[in-house]
Amino acid sequence: MILNVSGRTDVVAFYHKWFMNRLKEGYVDVRNPFNHSLVSRIYFKDVDGIVFCTKNPSPILDELDLIKIPFIFQVTLTPYKKDVEPNVPPKGFIVNTIKKLSKKIGKDKLWVRYDPVFINDVYTVDYHLKNFERMCELLDGYVDKIIISFLDMYQNVRYNMPYLRAKELTEDDYKKIGLGFSSSAKKHGMTVQTCAEKRNLSEYGFIVSDCVNKEVASKLTGLSSFKTWSARKNKCNCVSMVDIGDYNSCMHLCKYCYANYDENKVSNNFKNHDDNASLLIGKISSSDVVKARKR
Repeated sequence: MILNVSGRTDVVAFYHKWFMNRLKEGYVDVRNPFNHSLVSRIYFKDVDGIVFCTKNPSPILDELDLIKIPFIFQVTLTPYKKDVEPNVPPKGFIVNTIKKLSKKIGKDKLWVRYDPVFINDVYTVDYHLKNFERMCELLDGYVDKIIISFLDMYQNVRYNMPYLRAKELTEDDYKKIGLGFSSSAKKHGMTVQTCAEKRNLSEYGFIVSDCVNKEVASKLTGLSSFKTWSARKNKCNCVSMVDIGDYNSCMHLCKYCYANYDENKVSNNFKNHDDNASLLIGKISSSDVVKARKR
């Protein structure tokens, strides 16, 4: 079993104490987002690997040595300002944290995500080219792999279009991004890839692969047999992972996020979090059905 920590919220940035407490206790409970009364209990003895997904790894840096399960990190670093990413720490801070993380775990266990890419009157193609080059320059020697994706029209994205003001990318835009990003990455000893994108930019030297494919999963866990992530069928072929997060609980409040779609719920869920509870949000009730998840 591989845990995704997490695509639904930033556990590392906002709930790392809870995660470390669950690790110490030996299990974590995860509520089914589509059937509130069903709860999966996951025992860490059954976990073969962990994929940490975060915009801010700093809270957990000093505790990584306590995690005995193999893990990798995917850290998102984008060039947007407070109008789009209200609560993401300053980019320079994140860059320095990525460098510390790379020194601690090795760059073979670290991916940077420049994700998502969108353009408007402020965040132009040239703006992205300049900032992507600068990112590659700053992380030269610390990062080998960069994953990019383009903005998807999720419910929350459509709702936040007055903030995003996103424009449709033209073929000329894709060409400039493809050539520019590929050149910057190559100059600084990095590869750049797309995952589950219709415009995969392979003609400009991009690797086309899944974020956590079978090769990555095998290297992480030492295992050889994996199921494809059925929840993302027809979108990507990442291996099956169990997400332990909750929707509407990430306090970054990024305007392009698919996992937050009600900011009032985000605030209420954050207040309803207890570092000592087995669930990320709330607690087990008498009406809940708790079942152990098999490996």
